[in-house]
Amino acid sequence: MNDLSKVFVPNHTATSASMRVVVAVQAVLALVIWFVAPFQVLPTPPEVFRALGTLWMDQGLGQELITSFFLNVESLAWTVFLSLVLCYATVMPFFRPLAAAVAKGRFLGLIGLTFVFTLLVGGGRPLKVSLLVFGMSVFFVTSMAAEIEAIPKSKFDHARTLRMSEWQVVWEVVVLGTADRAIEVLRQNAAIGWMMLTMVEGISRAEGGVGAMLLNQNKHFHLAEVFAIQIVILSVGLTQDYAIGFFKRIVCPYAELTLERK
Repeated sequence: MNDLSKVFVPNHTATSASMRVVVAVQAVLALVIWFVAPFQVLPTPPEVFRALGTLWMDQGLGQELITSFFLNVESLAWTVFLSLVLCYATVMPFFRPLAAAVAKGRFLGLIGLTFVFTLLVGGGRPLKVSLLVFGMSVFFVTSMAAEIEAIPKSKFDHARTLRMSEWQVVWEVVVLGTADRAIEVLRQNAAIGWMMLTMVEGISRAEGGVGAMLLNQNKHFHLAEVFAIQIVILSVGLTQDYAIGFFKRIVCPYAELTLERK
């Protein structure tokens, strides 16, 4: 009980057991609020789960989810590759204005760029991938370029004292030295793909997808189905987030040790 009371103490580290209790209580409160919400138009949890069963068994939600999942994975792979190449290239002054210009693209809306991407890659799946890659890359480049810029000069000097060439310094200090932060930036920006999915699959419905299904249900005001699809997307997104975090702990275990020391 004493440990549980400390969750309200500022700047205090709570135990794992205390946090499990806090999460459980908050989850129960959220369900209670959902049940007793005064808005009659909102579907209740039983209605949402019945709609989920109908969507999954009769309307192919599982197949649509698979389509969207692989679309997201492909877009994420291209985002990581292109963004990291550009960010690592900023060690050369020539590429810094280009990275800065790409980062400013986060203020642009995708609707106004759809015609441009259609001319460049055509329609269908290439269009959806290109829109998702652009939407994620502008934020990825912003975060990762800041991580590289924040590398202390002492690390570069230390590598040079070991008689490394400048390209070896880039590999050891910039690429390997920021690997854990690159994975964390990937983790933070991967969710953007799921957030953009509905809009992108609404622009091009050639292959369907869970985003197109969500738009169709929302168009007909089937709120129970809308909530069910949102819960599925949230569940997949959280699983993806956990998987990336687990991958980071396996590949870069030293990152956890650094956090503990801080």
